[in-house]
Amino acid sequence: MATIEGLQEAVAGVADRVGPSVVGIGHRWARGSGVVVAPGRILTNAHNLRGEEVTVTFADGRTERGRPAGVDLDGDIAVVEVDTQDAPSLALNGASAASIGTAVFALSNPGGLGLRVTFGLVSGTERSFRGPRGRRISGSLEHTAPLLPGSSGGPVVDADGHLLGINTNRLGEGFYLAIPSGDPLTERVEALGRGETPRRRRMGVAIAPAHVARGLRRAVGLPEVDGLLVRGVEEGSPAERAGLEEGDLLIGAGDRELHDFDDLAEALSTSKGKFELRVLRGAEERTVTVELG
Repeated sequence: MATIEGLQEAVAGVADRVGPSVVGIGHRWARGSGVVVAPGRILTNAHNLRGEEVTVTFADGRTERGRPAGVDLDGDIAVVEVDTQDAPSLALNGASAASIGTAVFALSNPGGLGLRVTFGLVSGTERSFRGPRGRRISGSLEHTAPLLPGSSGGPVVDADGHLLGINTNRLGEGFYLAIPSGDPLTERVEALGRGETPRRRRMGVAIAPAHVARGLRRAVGLPEVDGLLVRGVEEGSPAERAGLEEGDLLIGAGDRELHDFDDLAEALSTSKGKFELRVLRGAEERTVTVELG
């Protein structure tokens, strides 16, 4: 009984200390959560935002209209500029690194429908998942504190109310991922708050994974080859200027073989603005030069 009472007190204490900093993002079908991290600044997930205005609902029920100050789609975080008035800020730093077995509390306010607080344990560290545009987000914190739909963007904290991460993704049944707090997140949030939205190199192609490419090539009688199938080419993009077409199979970038999206993302991030791409068009292999600008 003492253990249950202690947990009850811990949940209530976290709700009192951290709850006033937790906000709702959006409403109805497009809803999420966020947290006040500085006067006039809300941190949330990029996938919670729709358009150039954001509805923010504070813990006291007050609703304000905000706007994205900076958005990192590949990293799935965003900073919203809004009148926070006297809502307290939750410090981005201050917690020690969480490890497996650390007790955690997840807070949310899905679309402004009211504060939720749940309890769980850290079940894994250094996990990864795909962001809204398919890029891998690594170093995530895995925990078991249950989350309702609309909870992404809310904080996960320790028993003292210190921020451990920002809830972002559901992983299977009963496991959740959070972008961890610390200096890297703090630096990104500060840059987004200044309007410094990161711009990562893009080719301008939509691709299908290797197993889909193999199946489609097999279906039309072509040899099965590992690679990334081009499903579409963005008009005016580096891919279009290089002559890539829908149906091309990307098999190599420079001296790197392309087995999955991460290989292509790594090639883009490490290139110096131009690289050679090996392509299969039907059964014919060719090399094109991609200039990213």
